[in-house]
Amino acid sequence: MIQDLEMIERIAPDMMQTVGSRYRILRTIYWMQPVGRRTLAQKMDISERTLRTETDLLKHLNLINANKSGMSLTSEGFEVYEGLEKFMAVYSGNRVKERELATKLGIARCIIVAGDSEQEEKVLERFGPIVSDILAAKLPDGDNTIAVMGGTTMGTVAKTMEKVETDSHHVLFVPARGGVGETINIQANSISGMMAEKTGGDFKPLYVPEQVSPETYEYLLHEPSVQNVLKLIENANCVIHSIGEAMHMAKRRSMSDEDLSMLHEKKAVGESFGYFFNEQGEVVHKIPRIGLQLKDLKSIPYVIAVAGGESKAKVIEAYIKNAPEQTWLITDEGAANQILKEETL
Repeated sequence: MIQDLEMIERIAPDMMQTVGSRYRILRTIYWMQPVGRRTLAQKMDISERTLRTETDLLKHLNLINANKSGMSLTSEGFEVYEGLEKFMAVYSGNRVKERELATKLGIARCIIVAGDSEQEEKVLERFGPIVSDILAAKLPDGDNTIAVMGGTTMGTVAKTMEKVETDSHHVLFVPARGGVGETINIQANSISGMMAEKTGGDFKPLYVPEQVSPETYEYLLHEPSVQNVLKLIENANCVIHSIGEAMHMAKRRSMSDEDLSMLHEKKAVGESFGYFFNEQGEVVHKIPRIGLQLKDLKSIPYVIAVAGGESKAKVIEAYIKNAPEQTWLITDEGAANQILKEETL
C-alpha cells in the first residue's frame, strides 16, 4: 500500500495534498465540535476565506453540518474521518514511526494515534476502540481474565471501548488493585465494571483499599471474597494500565509532604503499579499494595500500556525500562514524536 501511495503522490501530488488538508479539517472539527469558522481557522492557522471554500464543499458532500452553534461532523462525515485516519496514518509514516518507537523502547508493538491528547481531549477517545480491537484480535478463544488499573486515562479508555465478547470469546474484567482514595469513577473497580459493560463481558470487584497496614493486609488475605478475586488477578492473561506522572500520582494517593520531598529529591518522574521511577528507569520508591505487582507482568501474555501527551514522553520511557517485552504501547503523536526526537538530539 505504501508503494501505491508513493506512485500516486508522484503523478498527482496535488491530490494527496488536498486529501490531507480536508482530513485535517474533518479531524479538527471532530475534536472541537461544535466549532465556528473563525475559531477553526485560528486553530488550523489558515485564512477564513480558504477554510470557507473547503467547509462549503464538505457541507455539500454531507460530511459536516453547520448551524448557529457551529460546525460538526455528520454520521457520514465521522465514518469518512475514521477511514481517513487509518489511511493517513499509513501515508504520513505513522506505521514507520510505530516500528521505530517499538524498537527504541524494546517492546512488542506501538500504536500511535494522530494528535496530542494534552492539546485535544478527543485524542484520548481514540484509545478505547484500539484497545478493543487488540483484545478482539489477540486474546484466544475461551475464557480470558483482564486485570485493569485505574486513573483518568483508563476512565476515558473504558468509556470508549467497543464490543469484544462473542460466543467463543469470553472476557472477565477484574481490578488489578484496590482503591487509592480517588474519586469513584476512576478507581479500578469502576473502570473494570465499565469495560465489562462496553465490551459485553463480565467483571468481579475487589473491595479493599490499596494501602493497608501489615496486620490488615494479613486479615484481608484470609477473606474468601478477597481470595477469590486475588486468584483471578493472579491468573489474568491480560493487563491494561496507564502510566502516571510521579508527583501527580503521589498527590492523588495523598502521600505525606515528607514523601513528596523524598520523591522530588530522588527525581522521580513516572509511576505505575505503585512503583515510582526516575528517568533512568530505576525504582526510587514502592508503595506496599494489594493486587498486581510489577514483577507479575513478566508472566502475563498480553500487556497493554496506554499513555499520551508530549509531557508524558519521559514518563513513558522511565516506566518502559521496566516493562516486559510483550508490552503493547498505545500512545499519540505528541509523546511519540518527543521520544523519537530525543533520540536524534
